[in-house]
Amino acid sequence: MAKKRKWWFRLLLKLMKGRYKKPQFIYLGEEIGTGGVILSNHEGTDAPLSLEMYSGKNLTMWGAHEMNSGLIPMYKYQTRVYYHEKKHWNLHLARLFCLIASPLTNLFYKGLDLISTYRDGRFLKTLRESVQAIEKGENIVIFPEDSTNGYLEQLEGFHAGFVALAEACKRKGIDVPVYVAYFKKKERKYIIDKPIRYSELCANGESKEAIARRLVERCNELGRMEFPQNEEKKAVNV
Repeated sequence: MAKKRKWWFRLLLKLMKGRYKKPQFIYLGEEIGTGGVILSNHEGTDAPLSLEMYSGKNLTMWGAHEMNSGLIPMYKYQTRVYYHEKKHWNLHLARLFCLIASPLTNLFYKGLDLISTYRDGRFLKTLRESVQAIEKGENIVIFPEDSTNGYLEQLEGFHAGFVALAEACKRKGIDVPVYVAYFKKKERKYIIDKPIRYSELCANGESKEAIARRLVERCNELGRMEFPQNEEKKAVNV
């Protein structure tokens, strides 16, 4: 069951359905349950919003703390990092556009109730809040791709923060299921792999970087999959 959101946020989502059409969810194994970790490509805002609006699952997403710390930090992050560095917009155009976009994005992020991520010691707070959410049955959604060169169809790497979360869960006695997912924006298909328990991922004693490489390769494999019409009918749709 989807996470209960505030009434104004649900109204905002309804208004946005003209922009974000419902995708087909294709499960290669069992559907997303509770208390898992979902690793997905980002595709700008399309993958997060497609999950939030149409998956019907209990989700809590990770988001850069700059996007979750108020209007001014968000404006600075959106203009320079998101639109200029990742989406390759002209910086002056990005600044002008975000005068309108950032207040709306700030409102939207408040509705999403994200868990902030950090690149310093405050990451322990991220892990603590995430484990608590998993214990309550929520699924943590992480977009771990290395987007230094922008959001690409073939992902160049995964950051390994999700492994730290899985280890934190392990210390709490939780063998968290990990779902790798790929959103094919042009085809409006969200492909979700069968879950794999963290105990299986770390069974061979691989480093966190090796686990991240293995899963980004699997994510790219999902993105290359084709689903003819007769196969789509066999897939699980929600």
